[in-house]
Amino acid sequence: MEATTHLDPHATHHPSHEHEHHELGFIRKWIFATDHKVIGIQYGVTGLIFLFFGFSLMMLMRWQLAYPGQALPIIGNAIGKFLGPGSMPDGKMTSEFYNSLGAMHGTIMIFLGVVPVAFAAFGNFVVPLQIGAPDMTFPKINAASFWAFFVGGVIMLVSFFVPGGAAKGGWTSYTPLAVIADHGQGFNPIFNGQTLWLVGFIFLITSSLLGAINFITTIIQLRAPGLTWMRLPFFVWAQFVTAFLLLLAFPPLESAIIMQLMDRVASTSFFMPSGLVVNGSPLHVSGGGSPLLWQHLFWFLVYPEVYVLILPGMGIVAEIIANNSRKPLWGYKSLVFAVLVLGFLSFVVWAHHMWLTGMGTAVSAFFQTTTLIISIPSVIILSAFFISLWGASIRFTVPMLFATAFLPMFGIGGLTGIPLAFNSADLYLHDTYYVIAHFHYIVAPGTIFALFAGIYYWFPKATGRMMNEFWGKVHFWPSLICMNVIFLPMFLQGMLGMHRRWYDGGQGWNIASEHVWGLSGFQWNTPISIAAWVMGLAQIPFIINFAHSIWGGKKVENDNPWDATTLEWTAPSPPGHGNFIKAPAAYRGPYEYGLPRRGKDYTMQNEPIEASERKRPRPTPEVVLRA
Repeated sequence: MEATTHLDPHATHHPSHEHEHHELGFIRKWIFATDHKVIGIQYGVTGLIFLFFGFSLMMLMRWQLAYPGQALPIIGNAIGKFLGPGSMPDGKMTSEFYNSLGAMHGTIMIFLGVVPVAFAAFGNFVVPLQIGAPDMTFPKINAASFWAFFVGGVIMLVSFFVPGGAAKGGWTSYTPLAVIADHGQGFNPIFNGQTLWLVGFIFLITSSLLGAINFITTIIQLRAPGLTWMRLPFFVWAQFVTAFLLLLAFPPLESAIIMQLMDRVASTSFFMPSGLVVNGSPLHVSGGGSPLLWQHLFWFLVYPEVYVLILPGMGIVAEIIANNSRKPLWGYKSLVFAVLVLGFLSFVVWAHHMWLTGMGTAVSAFFQTTTLIISIPSVIILSAFFISLWGASIRFTVPMLFATAFLPMFGIGGLTGIPLAFNSADLYLHDTYYVIAHFHYIVAPGTIFALFAGIYYWFPKATGRMMNEFWGKVHFWPSLICMNVIFLPMFLQGMLGMHRRWYDGGQGWNIASEHVWGLSGFQWNTPISIAAWVMGLAQIPFIINFAHSIWGGKKVENDNPWDATTLEWTAPSPPGHGNFIKAPAAYRGPYEYGLPRRGKDYTMQNEPIEASERKRPRPTPEVVLRA
């Protein structure tokens, strides 16, 4: 039985402009907000700020990699004064500060940037609208989810200013390094970078768990009448599976983080082995813990986390491809089943990150096999997107540019991951720049391009205004070119053996001095860094376009400026309180484009089935014989 019948299709939800005398003040609307749209915007803006900050950390690292040991012009001394003498004395980056930048870049980009924007921001704003719901099931839990995320982000930022600086144990926080880091003279058990990293992470995980419960309940309980499971937009399916990934994968990591926190501040030894020697002295711990246990618990989360990053992006791309190709998505049911299989398989592949730990051949064979199998549903999804473009009358709007660029970029990232599935190849490529290139092709030109596509696509729904098309293209083309100039040479560096965490960029490593495409592995750092800085500049048109269009963009002429078919485009732009003037009902699938005799090339989900659309009953054999 569909859990949607409690919504009266004839009920009226008045938009906010009909209740102007009840207009909420700034604090009530934006600080104590429970409206899913406001919370989605809060997540989106905050996540974009963190994304740019995390990207800025990478740009600092690229200076050190391109010109190791040289002073950073103009801002180097200022950063040293701002963050303390251990960061950049005389404008030159210390190895400790470089390690902090590496750890915090990965943490911020994934857990404070991509996940909040892809899952929480788009999910909060779009999913209730696409399923015809007036809000999320638990509005106050939704607000608590955002503020837990915000507090976790603030704690992460504060860690830059405590004695010793931010966390230096890498974004994976491997023990025993992460447990003994920052200990020594003047050590504060709480106000040090690694401990604050763990505390901040607890808030971030709690935020994701609260959001996941809310999303699952909302999608099951609050769908509009007639919106059966196979009438859901693919974006809703992607968010639904993503919520389950977070709900099932994050609790083990939260437990592991609490245990590592106890190892740091309470002298336990969940992950600390006995017999360690640090700085020439034996390290006394209370018992014999297992560093491998941390790796298992960490990677058990992080491989599903990869799909937490990817699946919302795939959902966004699906909506935009269907809209701008003006035809239904090819193989809708195969897409749904593929995303369900992806969610399941993502929980049985984590140990391919641990080939170097010396696992047995049977276990190794199992994880090699599952890693190869999980590529099949990804290929199905990507193939369906490509086939959907075949023979289409494509509109190359700015959202469509980013969505179509997602396809080959994600394809490169996926294909280059296949060698890493084999432990024999991974023994050489592990922790080299090859892994950096593989992962970033999936997340940077892959998922982040999908996020930009979604911002340009749903911006008029959120604001009632369009972003500037010209400046959107100025943003797109340099970003696409620079992404490839940055990450494509990293495959070459990795195959030359250059390690991903070397502070000196690999200049002292003999094998990385071999030349490929005219440059040595170390010399490739210079053009890569230049491309990274140019890409940073390429984001300025987006920032200006985004900010200006909120108040100065062209107003949309109707609530459906893209001529789309899904239910969110039946709501006002921007939607008021309760979202819909009249509670919608769904009569058809999500991508009804090009139906004959309609007078337009799109048919919205809330348009009733007409008599001409109904299939006539096929004549029985007896009737045919009589005729």
